Amino acid sequence: MQQPPLALAPEQQHWKRNLCVCVLGSFSTIVAMTLLLPFLPLYVQQLGVQEPAAIARWSGAAYGATFLSAALTAPLWGKLADRYGRKLMLIRASLGMAIAMSLIGMATAPWQLVALRLLAGLLGGYASGSTILVAAQTPKEQTGWALGVLSSGIMAGNVVGPLLGGVLPPLIGIRHTFWLTGAVIFLAFLATTFLLKEVPRSSGKKTPQKSADDAKSLNLPVVRLMWLSGMLLIFANMSIEPIITLYIGQFVNGDHAITVTAGLVMAAAALGSIISAPRLGRLADRVGHGRVLVYGLIACALLLIPQAFIREAWQLVVLRFLMGMALGGLMPCVTALIRHSVPQSQVGKMLGYSTSAQYVGQVSGPLFGGFIGGAFGMRPVFMATCVIMALCALLNARVLRKR
Repeated sequence: MQQPPLALAPEQQHWKRNLCVCVLGSFSTIVAMTLLLPFLPLYVQQLGVQEPAAIARWSGAAYGATFLSAALTAPLWGKLADRYGRKLMLIRASLGMAIAMSLIGMATAPWQLVALRLLAGLLGGYASGSTILVAAQTPKEQTGWALGVLSSGIMAGNVVGPLLGGVLPPLIGIRHTFWLTGAVIFLAFLATTFLLKEVPRSSGKKTPQKSADDAKSLNLPVVRLMWLSGMLLIFANMSIEPIITLYIGQFVNGDHAITVTAGLVMAAAALGSIISAPRLGRLADRVGHGRVLVYGLIACALLLIPQAFIREAWQLVVLRFLMGMALGGLMPCVTALIRHSVPQSQVGKMLGYSTSAQYVGQVSGPLFGGFIGGAFGMRPVFMATCVIMALCALLNARVLRKR
C-alpha cells in the first residue's frame, strides 16, 4: 500500500514561490553589482580623474569595496536573519541596494563612488540572504535542486551584468544606467515584500533543553570543511583571471581577437555552471551531496591538467565549459551540507560565514594566479590549482566518509 506524502512543515509551505522570488531578486542584484565592470574606468574619468594610474587605482578600489564590506557583514546579516526573520533581511538588502545604486548615479567625486560601493556591499547581500532562506525553507529531499536553480540565477546575473554594462551606457548614459538598475532592484524589493512568504518567528527565548539539542545537532567539523571547500571552489574558478588574456595571446593574434576569445573563455565557464547546477543538485538529492561534491572536485582537478597544455584557444573554451559544468553543482552541495549539519536556529549564521569564506576565495584566487604566473609562468597556475583541488577532494572524502 502506497504511503501518503509527508506533510510539509509550516515554513516549507511556500518554498516554490519563495524560490522564484529569490532567483529573480538575486539575478537583478548580481546584475547591479557586476554591471559597472566594462565602464567603471570611464565613470571614474567622468568624476574628474585624468591620470591613467589614478584611474586604475580608483577603479580597483571602487570595484573591490563592495566585496570587502559584503564579506565583513555577511555573518552579521545571517545571524540577524536567524533571530528576526530571513524575509526581513531580503527586504533590507533589496531596498538598500536600490538606494545605493541610485546614489552611485549621482556621485560627483571618486571618493563618493568608493564610499557608495562600500555602502552597497554593507546594505546588500540579497543573493546570500536568498541562499539562506532557500536552504532553510526547502524540504531536505529537494534542497540540492532548489539551491542549484538559485545558483544558476546568480551565475546568470554574473554573465548578464557585464553584457548590459557594455550595451546600456552608450544608449542612455552611465548615470541613467545606474538609475535604471536601481529601479529594477526596487521592483525586486516590491516582489520580496508582497510575494515572499515566511512563517512568523517565535519571540520566546531558548530553553536549556533546546540549546542542548542545538549543540548536539551541530556538526562543526563538516561545517568548517564546507567553508574551506566553498572558498576553494571560488578560488579555483578565479585563479586564471589575471593570466587569461596573456595566456590566450600565446595562441591568438590581434588585440581584438584576444579580447573576444578571453570573453568566450569566461562566458563558457559561467554557461557550463548555469546548465549543470540544477541537474547536479537533483542528482545530489538522490545519491548524496557529499558524494557529488567529492567527485566534482576530482573532475575539476583533472580538467585543470589539459588546460595547461592546450595547443589552440578553442580547446581552452571547451575545457573551461566542462569545468564550469563540474563546478556548477558543487556550491549547492556545500550549502546543502552546511544546512543539514546545523540546527535550524543557526542556519543563517553558519551560511553567512560560508559567504565570507567565498569572498576570500574571490580575492585570493586572482592574487594566487597572478603571483604564480608572474614567478613561474602561466601553465603552472593550472597545475598548482589542480593540486589544491585534489587535496580538497581528498580531505572531503576522508571527513565525509566518517560522517
